[in-house]
Amino acid sequence: MSSQPLAFDLVSLEAAQNAQPLYHRLRTQDPIHWSPQLQGWVLTRHADISNALRDSRMVAGPMTGQFERLPEDARKALMPLRDAVNMWMGHTTNEGHLRFQSLLKRYFTPRTVENLRPRIQAITDSLLDAAVAKGGSIDLVQDLAIPLPSSVIAEMLGVPLTDEYMLQRWSKDLTAIFSAFDVQQLLQSQKSVMEMMNYMRDVLAQHRRAPSENILEVFMRAQAEGLVSEEEILSNCVLLLFAGHETTARLISRGMVLLFDHPEQFAKLREDASLIPQAVEEMLRFGDVVGFITRLTVAPVELAGQAMQQFQMVYLALAAANRDPAVFPEPDRFDITRKASKHVAFGFGSFYCLGAALARLEAHVFFETLLRRFPNVRPAKGTQPTWEPRPPLNRELRALPVEL
Repeated sequence: MSSQPLAFDLVSLEAAQNAQPLYHRLRTQDPIHWSPQLQGWVLTRHADISNALRDSRMVAGPMTGQFERLPEDARKALMPLRDAVNMWMGHTTNEGHLRFQSLLKRYFTPRTVENLRPRIQAITDSLLDAAVAKGGSIDLVQDLAIPLPSSVIAEMLGVPLTDEYMLQRWSKDLTAIFSAFDVQQLLQSQKSVMEMMNYMRDVLAQHRRAPSENILEVFMRAQAEGLVSEEEILSNCVLLLFAGHETTARLISRGMVLLFDHPEQFAKLREDASLIPQAVEEMLRFGDVVGFITRLTVAPVELAGQAMQQFQMVYLALAAANRDPAVFPEPDRFDITRKASKHVAFGFGSFYCLGAALARLEAHVFFETLLRRFPNVRPAKGTQPTWEPRPPLNRELRALPVEL
């Protein structure tokens, strides 16, 4: 364990506003770092994180461990939230994760995702039309980046778009589950999770009366086969409604900030739309779209000579791995022409994000359409992006005023 445990302050506002300097120091000085603040290991090297994602002794079900650290009265009050989270794909046992992953692979085929292109295009055009109707001065986060993927995932789950505003409010509350464990925030998260599950119960009942070929139908068939329970379906619908738009919204909004901050790269993209797929990969690598994910050791693990005990938390800093100079030449340079990126923004192996192809497609359509229709899009005069620090090591882009 580190002999200077507070040499690295992982919960400071400074680290939340920009984690990369701290990640660089950790990767150089203490790449497998024990953090007394987080009561867990923090991994920052690409190779170590890739190995951890392949290691069956590190499971993606550590949320229970987080809840167990809370005071007893808080644990009791948050039991419904803990039970719901423990049914989420990626937050349950390895067996549960693989079971749900195999189910959703029935839906997230390359053909199914590509068939969504016309609908994604129509939603993008509709949102841009609405932006023009507002006079062209908009908040890119709230008016474009969030509504596009949330509309897509809502339709995939049979949710009426008229109710989308509720989903966005609920989803905002859910972010507390992945941040520092603040009991009041978690109680609000619990309220929203329960409301979302009850809402999806009604949507599921409607689907039974009038089935259609969407994700709910995959779940219904799996339930008929005895593979999932109704409560598991409802819990994972909540997860999909949240996770199904959060990453893409971050990718689009942070990607725009990167283009504004690197005008020479923005000029290249305006001149050559064929660079959009490469640009999106570089945004995923460079933009800290996913900062870190957590694992729990279910057996003793030795990684790169460091011994980890059973039942310890491990923080895999994906954003640090994506700037590892051992893998990426000039890692702190944003370069939309970078070739064959090995970034881990979508995870790796059996924990590779099922929605990665959908997120990429949404981003490709968005940037192609925006730059074709509004090549002179720019930050609104006299404004700055609004960032909200979310320790540890994370921040949310809450507003990005632009003029189309």
